[in-house]
Amino acid sequence: MEVNLVAEGLKFMVLGMGIVFLFLTLMILAMNVMSKIIHRYFPEPHAAESGKSALAAADKLKKVAAIAAAIHHHNTK
Repeated sequence: MEVNLVAEGLKFMVLGMGIVFLFLTLMILAMNVMSKIIHRYFPEPHAAESGKSALAAADKLKKVAAIAAAIHHHNTK
């Protein structure tokens, strides 16, 4: 009754890695299914293109103003 420890170790390693791989594969599949369900029943609202571009331009102007104010504050300090 001799036990080969290397063979037993390899068996446990393959078993453990197989279980982890199976779990991660199932988790990815479950996340994809949940994502499709959420996108199907809770779609993102689509804004009008002209309003969207106007909002994007206003956001850019606000960012530029904030950066300019921060630089001015840093230079006057």
